[in-house]
Parts: sequence; structure tokens; C-alpha cells
Amino acid sequence: MMYWYGDHHPGAGGWLLMSVLTLLFWVAVLGATYALVRAALGPGENRPKDTRTDARRLLDERLARGEIDADDYARRRDLLDRSESSRS
Repeated sequence: MMYWYGDHHPGAGGWLLMSVLTLLFWVAVLGATYALVRAALGPGENRPKDTRTDARRLLDERLARGEIDADDYARRRDLLDRSESSRS
């Protein structure tokens, strides 16, 4: 087969380069697809989950900072526990 400027064949180096670049292209496409799917689905199942509610965590933090005392903490914690048990 004649090429534009004569009979030049790409040779082994050209075929090797073309094969490597094609492989890299498909790896990039598959990697981007994987990253997009992971981002769309949210956190993975291997990540640790906080089983406490946000309200309970905030209450714990307020006690740790000294914003509320132990009696107030216990009263509010019991109130949160009752409201969570009535929802389920």
C-alpha cells in the first residue's frame, strides 16, 4: 500500500507506541468512569460509620467543651434516646 509521501511503513516502534497509547487511553477512560461511579454512590462500605446521631455527637462535644454539666447532659441524652426510640 502506498502512503502519501511514498512507501513508508510505521515499523515495529510505531506499532508498539500505538498499542501502548491505546492501552493508556482505555485505562484512563475506565479509571475516570470508576471514579465518577464511586463519587455518585457516596461513601464506600469499608469506611467507618458513626453509629451515633449528629445530635448525640454534638451533645457529647458540648459536654467535653464544658458548655453543659453532667446533669444537663444526662437529661438531654435521655430525651434524645427517647425521641430516637419513638421514631423506629
